[in-house]
Amino acid sequence: MGADINRRFRLPLVTSLWTNWGRNQTCAAEAVDHPGDESELVASVKAAAAAGQTVKAVGSGHSFTDIACTYGRRLVLDRYAEIVSVDRQRLQVTVQAGCTIQTLNRKLAELGWAMPNLGDIEYQTISGAVSTATHGTGVRLGGLATQVVGLELVTGDGSVVRASADEEREVFACGRVGLGALGVLSTVTLQCVPAFNLHAVEEPMRLDHVLENLDSYVEDNDHFEFYYVPHTGWTLTKRNNRTDAPVGGMPRWKEVRDKVLFENVAFGVVCRLGRRRPSLVPRLAHLAPSGGRLDYVKPSHRTFVTPRLVHFVEMEYSIPRAALPDALVAVKDFIDRSGMMISFPIEVRFVGPDDIPLSTAYGEQRAYCAVHRYVGEPFEQYFRGVEAIMDPLGGRPHWGKMHYQTAATLAPRYPEWGRFQAVRRRTDPDGRFRNAYLDRVLGLP
Repeated sequence: MGADINRRFRLPLVTSLWTNWGRNQTCAAEAVDHPGDESELVASVKAAAAAGQTVKAVGSGHSFTDIACTYGRRLVLDRYAEIVSVDRQRLQVTVQAGCTIQTLNRKLAELGWAMPNLGDIEYQTISGAVSTATHGTGVRLGGLATQVVGLELVTGDGSVVRASADEEREVFACGRVGLGALGVLSTVTLQCVPAFNLHAVEEPMRLDHVLENLDSYVEDNDHFEFYYVPHTGWTLTKRNNRTDAPVGGMPRWKEVRDKVLFENVAFGVVCRLGRRRPSLVPRLAHLAPSGGRLDYVKPSHRTFVTPRLVHFVEMEYSIPRAALPDALVAVKDFIDRSGMMISFPIEVRFVGPDDIPLSTAYGEQRAYCAVHRYVGEPFEQYFRGVEAIMDPLGGRPHWGKMHYQTAATLAPRYPEWGRFQAVRRRTDPDGRFRNAYLDRVLGLP
């Protein structure tokens, strides 16, 4: 399908292969640019227009969909990843689109600042994370895109649009979760907060107990999440709360042991064993809750994020918060009936409402249910089965994670779908930023 899109412009003559982190998406581009400043970013978009090419920006490749794929001109943002400016009075920082969350976290820590909420992976570029509605957990906080207070967008003709709540308000409203469909993000300005520590308590709990007491866990903690371990009755829970207490409770050797050796190296061995001999998975799954309780205090950015060294593919759905218990039980029953052996825990998080048109948390508190399969394992039966459970609940798929929806099925789930499409027609009237994924999920521009 991607080749058909670009045939409208011109067939590629020279190819350069690109593969995402999950190793499930590969595409070949006719041209590859590494812009180093905004003028070079603009020049690349104009060059694509002159050559009749589509154009897509690529960050760290942590999306599992083909949202970043192009057969035209690829913009790799590895040279466009600096901190642009710091506003100490407003606690705001402006960064280039290729800046990773890891780099951002370190810079903010030097300033004595932090992001109010984060997801659990920091390898993504900030532009890719906000554009796909990436989020953490906590019903009194929104996703990363809600922390954006300004942005610069290179549109289809190479113009630079500066947008905020006071300037180009429609572009700002839609561009915070823009899917790369409105243009190429050049810079992002983020609202930060003073640095803070989190008191984390991680411990296994029975699934029935968690679901029976879910409202209190969600509402009585700043950040609550849990992982259901398939083929067991157990969950792994994590409660994070702001504290004035000093850092402590997890010495460096213990952090390496638990977060690197146990959760990555040992888990990777379990996944490989499960892939070779699926019948072992239920027995191996019972090892997960055996780690006991962890109780520690760390800076927020070190508490939110964890190393992810085991490669996988993922699907994640946002559903109304109240629907989560029944939905998760339905997923559990589906797995048990199917005969599939699932080695990856199912991740559950909770996010507050926002007003961003294509945000998966638009309009109400949402629960997020994420399912994974180890790289190389078949995933379609599992993912389609889970998606069938989420569909009647008005499920909104994470834009950067696998799903089988189309524009026709997605439009009714977003009350301001037409508002986004109007901005898209304005900023990309010629379809310069389209690709197979955007044609499927948004329709033709």
